Amino acid sequence: MNYRHAFHAGNFADLHKHAILLAMLSALQGESEALSVIDTHAGAGGYDLAGEMARRSGEAQAGIFRLKAASDAPPVFGPLLKAVARRNGGRDGDLYPGSPLLMARALRKADRYAGCELRPDDVALLRESLAPYANAQALEADGFTAAVNQAGKGGRAFVVIDPPFERPDDYDRIVATTRAVLARSKDAALAIWLPVKDLETFDAFLRGMETVTNDLLVAELRLRPLTDPMKMNGCAMVMIGAPASVDGAASAAGDWIAARLGETGGRSRVWRT
Repeated sequence: MNYRHAFHAGNFADLHKHAILLAMLSALQGESEALSVIDTHAGAGGYDLAGEMARRSGEAQAGIFRLKAASDAPPVFGPLLKAVARRNGGRDGDLYPGSPLLMARALRKADRYAGCELRPDDVALLRESLAPYANAQALEADGFTAAVNQAGKGGRAFVVIDPPFERPDDYDRIVATTRAVLARSKDAALAIWLPVKDLETFDAFLRGMETVTNDLLVAELRLRPLTDPMKMNGCAMVMIGAPASVDGAASAAGDWIAARLGETGGRSRVWRT
């Protein structure tokens, strides 16, 4: 696969995803004595926003850098901003933690994290990123397969699915993986990120997920109207087993991003099926 998240690290979609992900992780920790977090597409773990790939896209400038400079950011972004500051040693630096570092740092002693990645170079970086955390590991593995194999093995499963969507069957594999995870572990929680380019693809995915479960929390964010399917016009987090407090966190994050970072016609919507 050619996808490299370094081009997109710290953009508006990362702010939405990571704020909601940390809120859901915290809420699940309030419900469960131990969590087994499985990150199906972990990437490198962390990113240098001053690096060549991030500078080439410029997406972080319209994302995390605007959030850090904002005086009206809602509390839902507090854990993310704190983690970014820690990553930079308390200084105003250019390092941005991906979901592996965000979650590894938030684990309790009883929790476990496994980050899956197929690119050998990113696996090496991921192992280096996770080395300080004894209960976090990097796996060179297909994350969809690993999620099914590890579900139900020690602690409540919390599966994070965030593929690059380069393969035409990624949407189908998410539905199939969700079905298989829930078959192995009925109390499993899942958080699925996906781009929103056009309404037809998004709605088709939700219809597929509704054949698996009627317990969906959907947080949809649009930066602009869905008029150009070649652009990532927005993104969404689709969650299963999300505690009630996640609704408000998702609304707060999406509303702020749509108002402060979006264009005319941008919007945020959160609902349960």
